[in-house]
Amino acid sequence: MRNSARKQLQNRSVKSRLHTLERSYLNLLGAGKRDDASKALRAVSSAFDKAAKSGVVHRATANRKKSRLALRLAKAK
Repeated sequence: MRNSARKQLQNRSVKSRLHTLERSYLNLLGAGKRDDASKALRAVSSAFDKAAKSGVVHRATANRKKSRLALRLAKAK
């Protein structure tokens, strides 16, 4: 039980960080700061890749989210 509780805590922490990064990226897009948003997109993509690599989120889910976020940046330009 201790192992699963520790892993659950770690997974929740990673998912929370993903949501925070995604939210900050979308806020930058909404404010029209495209240069900062493109840097934020790189950070979000990297975080999703790492989360997928460690099994926190499914690989396809990470790829889908990265794709949709990149499309929003392209549409904003």
